[in-house]
Amino acid sequence: MQQKLPKGFVPVMISTFKEDHSLDLDGIARLTEMYIQTGSVGLFANCLSSEMYELTRVERLSLIETVVKTAAGRVPVVATGTLGDSIEEMADFSRAIYALGVDAVIVLNNLMVKEEESDAEFLKHMHRFMDLTPGIPFGIYECPVPYKRLISQEVLEDLLPSGRLVYHKDTSLDLAKVALRIRTAQGYNFGLYDAYMGHAVSVLKAGAMGLSCIQGNYFPELIVWLCENFNTSGKEEQVDIVQKFFIDHMDVMHTVYPTSAKYVLQKRGFPIRLATRRDVGKLTPKETSALDQLIESYLKLPMVKTLALGRLD
Repeated sequence: MQQKLPKGFVPVMISTFKEDHSLDLDGIARLTEMYIQTGSVGLFANCLSSEMYELTRVERLSLIETVVKTAAGRVPVVATGTLGDSIEEMADFSRAIYALGVDAVIVLNNLMVKEEESDAEFLKHMHRFMDLTPGIPFGIYECPVPYKRLISQEVLEDLLPSGRLVYHKDTSLDLAKVALRIRTAQGYNFGLYDAYMGHAVSVLKAGAMGLSCIQGNYFPELIVWLCENFNTSGKEEQVDIVQKFFIDHMDVMHTVYPTSAKYVLQKRGFPIRLATRRDVGKLTPKETSALDQLIESYLKLPMVKTLALGRLD
């Protein structure tokens, strides 16, 4: 990859399943098109929101191939590659998905080492992985499952000079830490995309490349709007309203996710089933009522009349 990933919203894609819970590749293609139509500047496939841990190797490959083919070069695609029981298996799968046309392979830093192991051990494994995947651009995802492992300053400073670290999905929830990471990476072919909508505007103003958040699976066009307008003169009040909207509704959008996101998309007219493989619980009448209220609150936002979900067919 010669250029940086673009500025804006890179959704952590959900997956669609048929009623028998088999992977729905036609639905994946529709989702891919919807994300692009709503203004997403890239796509993160085969992530936690995609239910990557519940997919087989063949399904992961099919999912990623479908996203890459549907995107057809209009936006870059990144996808998790470090799934396997050893560094060698992780590298093998990473090479396989890179051959499908992804623009960068995503590393789950929490699978490289055990929770109690040191950053030095992580870097040892990471450099072994890099040796086995020569020339392949990569990103790091601070995935919270099976445990959350944040990258340290030492790790970032070690990996940046390789020129291969191009994407970071930050889940630190720490504005000061994010700002330091952004400053450290200045001058490198690197983009930090924040997952935490609680400080989205502040992070964007601090120089983040964009957002990669689950809220974009409810209202992708609103995340795009925020990325495009967070610093626009004359829209400060609207930006503040959107930031408050996401803070006020943080809890409901994390409940029974990703089923809840599929429910909201379905209610908004997008053809998607609620079928979900992850054991996140069932939507109760109380939760669906809260999600209905969420949609009503969204529709009251001042800029919503100018936004559209994208292709619904």
